[in-house]
Amino acid sequence: MTEQVLAAIDGSQYAEGVCDYAAWSSLALSAPLSFVHVVDNHSQVPEERNLSGNLRFGARERLMKELSELDEKRAKVNREQGKLMLEAAKARAVEDGVHDPITRQLNGTLVETLVALEKDVRLLVIGKRGESAHQASGHLGSNLERVVREMHRPILMVPKIFKRPEKVLIAFDGSKTARKGVEMLARSPLFAGTECHVLIVGSDTAEHRSELEWALSTLRDASHQAEGAIRAGEVDDTLQAYEKEHGIDLLVMGAYGHSRIRHLLVGSTTTAMLRGSRIPVLILR
Repeated sequence: MTEQVLAAIDGSQYAEGVCDYAAWSSLALSAPLSFVHVVDNHSQVPEERNLSGNLRFGARERLMKELSELDEKRAKVNREQGKLMLEAAKARAVEDGVHDPITRQLNGTLVETLVALEKDVRLLVIGKRGESAHQASGHLGSNLERVVREMHRPILMVPKIFKRPEKVLIAFDGSKTARKGVEMLARSPLFAGTECHVLIVGSDTAEHRSELEWALSTLRDASHQAEGAIRAGEVDDTLQAYEKEHGIDLLVMGAYGHSRIRHLLVGSTTTAMLRGSRIPVLILR
């Protein structure tokens, strides 16, 4: 199958943002668009030890049967709701100009399903939080963290409302992964015509100045307007301050590694960075 833009759809407040960013990505990349809704049929029946001490065997047996029937009804409702969401997502994408987007409903867990599909994925678009996550602004969906760790394709984490990116910031540390990110940014049709910014978080050394100059030259050679900076400070705070100062619309960063920036997606700093971002974050592998 041709590599596609894959959008994970659910009933969360982020669904419209996922649809719109996925449609924009599909059109910019000239790649097919596929929407997927995953129905997790994992039983919600309480563990038996919570019931056996309080109910006689016959009563417990009847209760377990009723709970099982309730789960079947819930699964059926979830499937029907999912089909409606997929139909709405397809219609919205068609309105945005996408030709014949594909819709799929699959059973399983979200993370395992996405990992199984990744060989045909060019870009995964997913919301900051899913429908089961707490809606407080400081909460990050646990599924998103697991997807970031286990997927080996670029992931675009998006907010609720779409805004066409005009200013893009890449968090750069001179590593092999970061250099690939700059080269991708320079040549990708996804960022054609965008103003590109490069930020190195660290001390102002000759090595860092050389790395910054390479990144800016690579972007300018590809006809991008490019500017950059070297700033000391905590990585997440420094990136977020730069975003606000320059009106950045999308952040690009690499996943994993040992430098300060690449380490973001390993521990608690990852959660702080992703949870604090109000703009899309493109995570590269």
